[in-house]
Amino acid sequence: MIEVDALKHVSILWAGTDHAEELARLHAPLFGSAWDVASLMQRLSNPGCTAFVARVGQPPQTVGFIVGQLAADEAEILTLGVSKEWQRRGIGRRLVEALGRAAGKAEARRLYLEVAAGNAAALALYKRLGFEECGRRKGYYVRQGAAAEDAVNLSLAL
Repeated sequence: MIEVDALKHVSILWAGTDHAEELARLHAPLFGSAWDVASLMQRLSNPGCTAFVARVGQPPQTVGFIVGQLAADEAEILTLGVSKEWQRRGIGRRLVEALGRAAGKAEARRLYLEVAAGNAAALALYKRLGFEECGRRKGYYVRQGAAAEDAVNLSLAL
């Protein structure tokens, strides 16, 4: 059971290679093709990578993460996830806002991402945050036993 008080004390912290294992543990149940520890280590060690974790409770428990990439005056959200029991409580929004602030401080002008067209919850979150559709990749997400799904490209001016 989630304590309401825990939501008042969500900590958003920078994440680095030392967080790869816990990010891989969180990523696995959320995504069909999950990133493993080695791929996260490689991504997090990239100089253009910016990542955050969301922690709640005592002792602190990591319940969400975001990994982004900065290049020149652009930033991209590569992956974002919140543990199922903590979803729809504003943690994803806080993580996106943290990455947006960091990207803005690094002089990025736009923040990009892509999301499956059928992911209504994510699309609603990004719309509330001001993201706008800037393109589509037809049939981009191919999943075993399911029809191919479009990727919706979104961007936000920072």
